[in-house]
Amino acid sequence: MQAQVRPFFHAQSNTYTYLVSDPATGAAAVIDPCLDFDARSGRTGVSSVTAVLDHLRSEGLQLRWILETHAHADHLSAGRWLKTQQPQAQLAIGQGIREVQHTFKPVFNLGDGFATDGSQFDRLFADAEHFAIGELDAEVLATPGHTNDSVSYLIGDALFVGDTLFMPDGGSARCDFPGGSAARLYQSIQRLYALPDDTRVFVCHDYGPNGREFRCQTSIGEQKAANIHVRTGIAQAEFVRIREARDATLDMPTLILPSIQVNIRAGDLPEPEANGVRYLKLPLDQF
Repeated sequence: MQAQVRPFFHAQSNTYTYLVSDPATGAAAVIDPCLDFDARSGRTGVSSVTAVLDHLRSEGLQLRWILETHAHADHLSAGRWLKTQQPQAQLAIGQGIREVQHTFKPVFNLGDGFATDGSQFDRLFADAEHFAIGELDAEVLATPGHTNDSVSYLIGDALFVGDTLFMPDGGSARCDFPGGSAARLYQSIQRLYALPDDTRVFVCHDYGPNGREFRCQTSIGEQKAANIHVRTGIAQAEFVRIREARDATLDMPTLILPSIQVNIRAGDLPEPEANGVRYLKLPLDQF
């Protein structure tokens, strides 16, 4: 059975959020919801994720899962806000989030009150674990390399790869964050390439290389034939050389510091201080 997939583009961060549903039962999942955030003013907003919620309601769908592919470094997750609107949904991520929490807890000096066991989420998925979205079978594939906690979700014939792969003309994700590894990313991609060529592939980001229109859907066959970093015939050593050379030219993502400290909390914003205001931290001279 094919999953129905409705993409929503978050232009502020070039991120695709997906509403995935089972046509037989109306059960649904939202993958990688985005919170609006203006770094200049510190203002947050929910217009983008509200559009997803409105569509879900208008179609009469029942949200069962809020799925994160990893703790993103380029946008704040709206997972926690979405759960406040749909409390029956489970908020989930891969088990590797524990490593990411352990890495960044001292960076942000989060203190003894911040748990690094993933308990901020309702469910931590193990590699190869299966779960259901109505009558659709969903499988979790651990795909580390970009980050330690990266997972892909295979739902029916639709694969949601997070930042593991971009569109073929965009290549692959960077691997220079803490816990990243170009060799591990190559191995993760080869695991995905073992899937049938006609598997639909949905990417988390697109930047419209060379001015083309933004796109979010490709296939395993297209990736193997045309991905500029890791098509068929490119060996691991060559990919690592290409990926590490590319990473050496990249600036830090604009929103990495606000994003990570929110996303390792499952999208929860920090508690208000005595004056009723919430504050994010900016560690100086750490990166």
